Amino acid sequence: MAKPTNTITSETLKPKQFALLPKVINGGIAGIIGVSCVFPLDLVKTRLQNQQIGPNGERMYNSMLDCFRKTYRSEGYFGMYRGSAVNILLITPEKAIKLAANDFFRHHLQTKDGKLPVQREMLAGGAAGFCQIIITTPMELLKIQLQDAGRIAAQAKLAAAATAGAKPIIQKVSATNIAMDLLKTKGITGLYKGTSATMLRDVSFSVVYFPLFARLNSLGPRKSPDSNEAVFWWSFISGCAAGSLSAVAVNPFDVVKTRLQLLKKGEGEVAYNGIADAFRKILKNEGPKAFFKGGACRMIVIAPLFGIAQMVYFFGVAEFLLGIKK
Repeated sequence: MAKPTNTITSETLKPKQFALLPKVINGGIAGIIGVSCVFPLDLVKTRLQNQQIGPNGERMYNSMLDCFRKTYRSEGYFGMYRGSAVNILLITPEKAIKLAANDFFRHHLQTKDGKLPVQREMLAGGAAGFCQIIITTPMELLKIQLQDAGRIAAQAKLAAAATAGAKPIIQKVSATNIAMDLLKTKGITGLYKGTSATMLRDVSFSVVYFPLFARLNSLGPRKSPDSNEAVFWWSFISGCAAGSLSAVAVNPFDVVKTRLQLLKKGEGEVAYNGIADAFRKILKNEGPKAFFKGGACRMIVIAPLFGIAQMVYFFGVAEFLLGIKK
């Protein structure tokens, strides 16, 4: 009796291919759109986080709205976008690496039956966050100096007015000048000040965000009865919700990172020597609430950033531009 033929071919066993280029392009497009929409709030977040309370409780900004109003009044509309050029330039590779790396690791960490346990989801997210710091650290370093320059200048003017001193000389700063000065004085490592704090924030954020988004996205209505993809508006809501919750969860790390990366501090402001020293001094001088400074801003900033990212992925913008079937 003849043996039955095996009808399973190599094509049948061939796993679904991972298309990297469209994911990189989608990540870049999402980053540019998102940053352009929410950058003023990110600037406010940076200034609130860098603000230190004086010995008598004095502060420059009393709230998010107060910071927004004072910044707009003193620096105008374009002042709200101070540092946006370097952010938009580097957000493309940063978001592309983050989102594409997560998809890459999720693809390769699947079990043989195609499932992805939550522990592996967290591992994939953390690995993606780790990969992005090569771009994120210098981008954040340059962006923070530009965003906070207005606060430092305003503080110097107030101090001079209070003491009836000479009008301070405010030097204009640019990303190019800052980068060149760091390269001349400290080499390439100068651009990576605060790498450990950036890694702490970004890895922990990604560990929380990506599994949370996947869970929320799986709860919503599908595109069709036999589809695994959620409808676009649910992907947007899931991205916003997961982004905002993840942002507030890691806000203490973001406050520490922002303080450590600030090169020029205001008069009388405390300097920090590493992550542990920053945590200790902030807690001692300003209390636990200081770790959530700018938290509301960060939630408002991060929510649409990742909601937009998921919508770009949903619509397959890069696939359309490249003529690839999604």
